[in-house]
Amino acid sequence: MPSGGTHVAAHRRARLPLAVAALLAAASAGALVPPAQAVQTPPSPQDRALQRGLEQLVGAVGGPPGVIAVLKRGDHADVYRAGVADTETGRPPRPIDHMRLASVSKAYSAAVALRLVDQGRLSLDTTIGRRLPQLPAAWHKVTLRQLLNHTSGLPDFTTSAEFRRILGEDPHHVFDSRKLLDFAAGQPLAFRPGSRYQYSNSDNIAVALMAEAATGHRYEDLLKHLVYRPLGLRQTSLPQGFRLPEPYLHGYAVDPPAPPEDVTELFGSSGLWASGAVVATPKDLGRFIRGHAGGTLLSPHTRKEQVTFVPGGASEPAGPGANSAGLGIFRYASRCGVLYGHTGNTAGYTQLAAATPDGRRSLTFSITTQTSKSIKPELLAQVRKVQEDFACALLRR
Repeated sequence: MPSGGTHVAAHRRARLPLAVAALLAAASAGALVPPAQAVQTPPSPQDRALQRGLEQLVGAVGGPPGVIAVLKRGDHADVYRAGVADTETGRPPRPIDHMRLASVSKAYSAAVALRLVDQGRLSLDTTIGRRLPQLPAAWHKVTLRQLLNHTSGLPDFTTSAEFRRILGEDPHHVFDSRKLLDFAAGQPLAFRPGSRYQYSNSDNIAVALMAEAATGHRYEDLLKHLVYRPLGLRQTSLPQGFRLPEPYLHGYAVDPPAPPEDVTELFGSSGLWASGAVVATPKDLGRFIRGHAGGTLLSPHTRKEQVTFVPGGASEPAGPGANSAGLGIFRYASRCGVLYGHTGNTAGYTQLAAATPDGRRSLTFSITTQTSKSIKPELLAQVRKVQEDFACALLRR
């Protein structure tokens, strides 16, 4: 599931019950194609170093079959890639390939909620009890602010034994996305709301439900009107099924010595919804994160609230440098400076989308296997190092 899934390998059927903690993947490094760079010719020493970092990720034991990173400054984009988008055809990854964004989707639900705050239809102090009184009484004092910065204490529905059982028996099961919190309704709060940070997939389900309750409109429609259209996102969607729009970047389970297993369409999206089901291309993702991280859609007051950070609040998986949590956005303090963004991981994919605080420059970094603090932590450490190198390249130029 979104953010911190479970390891699914060649013996998928035997491991499916495990593949539900937040969902998903791994297998073995794909064939390396000659690196295709949309950079200066001849490439600079920095470009060669960045390209080498991507190639080392693809060549690592358990590494992704493919990786694509896009640096965007104004109207200029530099595209770096290694490996393949599809192990069967051998074609390279492209900025127009669709891919699962996993928990980067949480930034989209945050964008919807913050726009509604600007419109006066929600307040950051609005409680679950006011907008969603049907949810457990113990949750009623949790505020929208606490949901957005993961200090709510809501139990994570993806850890539910019943949720895991259903997904293990039928990975394409169609959940009622608006009832996902029912899987956690019998669990107490993990802590007093606002007292500490703990990442939970339940938070952004509640955010989307509050947005629907405040407006009377479906979350999918709110996304279109409040986020997609203002930012010009034409290759972004929130599917309910397991299919991806074509063309797409294939996601793989990598578990050497077995060959990579394509898990792109292993799981349906209805069990992820506002916490992890958005699908977009690197090009559209970059456009979104420049707007979201740069505060394009927000008033100065709401923007100030968005970038009030909880120290030590790390995204899942952690992004480059030191992490802290804002409202649907994270601060990544690299050795070269600060970026705002979000990460995510799910079956077949690990994502980073980040931008400078002014929204003028962005980095998207996508690999085609899953890694997190519990899944291939050594690979994650290597990924974060390469991500920080790209962050420095973005900030220095």
